Amino acid sequence: MDDGYYASRKTKLLKDFDKVTKQIKGVFVERYGKDLADTAVKEARLEYENLVPQIPYIGGKQPFTRFIIATAWFLAMYRVLKAHGKSVDEVGRIIYEVTEKVIYGYPWFIRCLIGRLFFSKRLRSRLRKRAAESQKRLYPSDYVYTLVEGDGKEFDFGVDYTECATCKFLNLHGASELAPYICLCDEVYSEAFGWGLVRTTTIAEGSKKCDFRFKRGGKTGILSRISRSGWSKRLR
Repeated sequence: MDDGYYASRKTKLLKDFDKVTKQIKGVFVERYGKDLADTAVKEARLEYENLVPQIPYIGGKQPFTRFIIATAWFLAMYRVLKAHGKSVDEVGRIIYEVTEKVIYGYPWFIRCLIGRLFFSKRLRSRLRKRAAESQKRLYPSDYVYTLVEGDGKEFDFGVDYTECATCKFLNLHGASELAPYICLCDEVYSEAFGWGLVRTTTIAEGSKKCDFRFKRGGKTGILSRISRSGWSKRLR
């Protein structure tokens, strides 16, 4: 539970959710028509509002708090669409398209800036510090990970996650099947920001760790049991 952290920020969290749904409503309309899209958006907001006090507190630090908030967004959408008879595969594909819509909504120069900052020494230092703090397991629902130093050739740096806040949250709410689809969205981030992410295993798909390896400007390569055959990348 959040012990008041998220409840005290509920108004802003709902405003942020409303902004996102305005951006992505077209995805719902295109797939389901206006009537069901309107209904789904309204129901998802109510579902998310109910989830806000249940979002796990992981220290209130960015960017990981943002990740767990986004997980709550997707869980709300999944619950609503599942109630309307949609499969996890269909919802997972929608989540991927929604992520594309939001990320590629940033101007290209902002995406380039985010990509450069991601490989900065300052961010690496902060990540190293956070990784060490995560090993203390101060927050049971948090991510636990280590920083892996790269050689600058094969990869610049890596992160090995041994515990995943997203998986813990979804497991708690009986929606573990959604986790691999949310993980797959890292593909969108990598390609949009030039992270060159290569990943071969994830906790969401039953492995003991998630092995992120980043190479600036490199080719994205994410292994997953989820088939993306026929998935559109029309927003690229």
